[in-house]
Order: sequence, then structure tokens, then C-alpha cells
Amino acid sequence: MAVKVYGSLLSAAVLRVLVCLKEKDVEFEYLPLNMGVQEHKKQPFLSINPFGQVPGFEDGDLKLFESRGINKYIVHAYGSKGNQITFDDPKKMGLVYSWLDAEALKFDPPASKMVYELNVKPVFGMVTDDSTVEEEEKKLAAVLDVYEAQLKKSKYLAADCFTLADLHHIPCLAYLMKTKVKKLFDERPHVSAWCSDILARPSWVEVSGMK
Repeated sequence: MAVKVYGSLLSAAVLRVLVCLKEKDVEFEYLPLNMGVQEHKKQPFLSINPFGQVPGFEDGDLKLFESRGINKYIVHAYGSKGNQITFDDPKKMGLVYSWLDAEALKFDPPASKMVYELNVKPVFGMVTDDSTVEEEEKKLAAVLDVYEAQLKKSKYLAADCFTLADLHHIPCLAYLMKTKVKKLFDERPHVSAWCSDILARPSWVEVSGMK
């Protein structure tokens, strides 16, 4: 099996790659790293991801890191397989690229901070910083207002069909929907419907079942 993914199933970034591989029907081998002993900070993993972060990705002799870049490679290299979550039309792809950047630059910063505070810290017995959560909630609410307006116009963010732009949101969404922050999504009917839709994707159901 040529495709290998290294990391932890607690990592939203790792989950993001696994969902993409499932959507594209690409067989892969998942290789867990022991984060507790800092395996991701040592060789041989550093030869795959020199920043010492997960995921690490191999496709034959190709080594990649950063989940969003890995997924762009997957949809390009395996475009004819699985579900079509990108477009050949450059104008349609322009919209996908815009919403991909919105996820990375607007949605993810507050979402990831709240996932850390509300989902990760409790697992390791750390105390949640409520002031940080409150501050990031306000930032995420502003982003979701924009999403609500967009989702009134199309079923998904970049089009009327599911694309890579929607996929990139799934892991953090799944974490946040298990916390008090869920109310931010529920308060916006189009965002709420979108969340329910993409979190019910067979690809996510399969990946979340790996945990």
C-alpha cells in the first residue's frame, strides 16, 4: 500500500486527511504515533514532517506535511477516483479556493483554540480558560454570520454540492458540536443544516469510527 498517514486520531489535522482519503476512495495505511513520548518530534518522523507536527504523509517516495496541502495533493493526484469534490472549471474552483482560505484563515483560528480549551484540555486534566473561550466565541460568531449569509444562497459553501472547502471544516466542527459552543451553530439555521449534512457524510462516519 503506497499511501501512509502518520499521526494521532485526536488531531483534527490528521482526521482532515483521513476524511479526504475516504472521500476519494484511496486505500491507505494509518500509522499511529505515540505523542506522549514525543515520537513526532524525533527521527524518523522528522524526515517526513520537519516541523515535528502531525500529520505526516507518504505516497510512494513522496513525503508531505500540512493537512490542507496534503488534501490538495490527494484531490489532484486521485481526481478520477471516489467522490468529485473539486471542479475542472477554473471559475468554480476559484470559489472553492476562496472558501478553503476562509476555513484556514477565518474559521480555524478561533475554532481550533476552542477545541483545545474545551475538548483537549479536559482529556489531560488541564483547566479550561473560560476567558479565552468567550473571546474566541465572539470571533467565531462573526465568521458564522458570514457563513449563514452564504449558505442562504447555496447548499454548501462554494457550490450546491459538497466540496473540499466543506470537508476541511469537518473535524473541528465535530469536536465543537460536543461542547457548549454548539449553540453558535444551532442559532443559525442554514449553518446548522450544513453542519448536520456534512457530519453525516459516510467518509466522516467511517473516520470517526476509527477512534
